[in-house]
Amino acid sequence: MNIINYIKESFDELNSKVTWISWEEAQKSTVVVAVFSTIFALLIFGIDKLFQLGLGEYFKLF
Repeated sequence: MNIINYIKESFDELNSKVTWISWEEAQKSTVVVAVFSTIFALLIFGIDKLFQLGLGEYFKLF
């Protein structure tokens, strides 16, 4: 099997045998992932700042 045949068969399989979600569903899923990623990033940022503050105050004792 040569590479050209492999690529042609791959595109054929993607077009005819794969079930794709609708455009609206893809947009909704993207928004949900973006929102939860942002919330998670802010949560990690807050925890990091809390540890930074706590360790900074701890090391000021010495």
